[in-house]
Amino acid sequence: MKILLTGISGQVGWELQRTLMTVGDVISLGRNKLDLSQPDTIRQTIRDIKPDLIVNPAAYTAVDKAESEIDLAMAINGVAPGIIAEEAKRLGAALIHYSTDYVFDGNRSIPYRENDLTNPQNVYGKTKLAGEEAIQSIGANYLIFRTSWVYGLRGKNFLLTMQRLAKEREEIKVVDDQIGSPTWSRMIAEITAQVVVQTLGNTEEFLAEKSGIYNLSPGGKTSWYGFAKAIFGDDFPNQERKLQRLIPITTLEYPTPASRPAFSLLDNQKLSDTFGLTIPAWDQVFKLVMDS
Repeated sequence: MKILLTGISGQVGWELQRTLMTVGDVISLGRNKLDLSQPDTIRQTIRDIKPDLIVNPAAYTAVDKAESEIDLAMAINGVAPGIIAEEAKRLGAALIHYSTDYVFDGNRSIPYRENDLTNPQNVYGKTKLAGEEAIQSIGANYLIFRTSWVYGLRGKNFLLTMQRLAKEREEIKVVDDQIGSPTWSRMIAEITAQVVVQTLGNTEEFLAEKSGIYNLSPGGKTSWYGFAKAIFGDDFPNQERKLQRLIPITTLEYPTPASRPAFSLLDNQKLSDTFGLTIPAWDQVFKLVMDS
């Protein structure tokens, strides 16, 4: 299987590059070789490579900045996935794409299922939903994995930001009224690889039956403050950290250009049932991350 992988400089793309190399011939492209804001480049690149499978974790992910860069965010998140799907269909290739919990408004108290009504509250969420809809409209064989609160040991994410701030500040204030499930970038990549292994040898036939949207995030729930407490545990202050106090605050006390959903838990039962996968709770996964 020839696999075209985009966005390898991102935290999910970086992990995918390693997990997918064991299941196929991976052609990995970063932004310098595949700019998703350029439709002609997308088409030509895919036609030159002729992949059997396209895995697209590349995205515009600067949630607040997207509020002032609407056109660029839409080009990368909304338009490019449709172009990729068109080229995949033309080649008879399959497409795996990644989306977000931010396609929901957060106005509920039970986890979102894949077919629940979407209602994004910020530009980032609206552009990611546009990408989902573009892929679905093409009729290619596809899997869209919606994930949430992605973190890892490289790139830009909440975990690394907290670890950095702990060395710089005595006090950190963290929002405690937004509820979600932190998702390790490596877990996303490993689950993707397991799904790809199931498709080896019959990709087109398999995905014709399984095409659709799947929630890919761990079980359990926490707030950003709860996540920060898990990051630091009881180990502060210490010699390596300046941090003395971790303080819970409300969303209103921490205004941002983009609105965030107050509740964005994703129900992962469909993914588990369809592919026979067991997805652990976020805190079990996080313990592995911190122990590694």
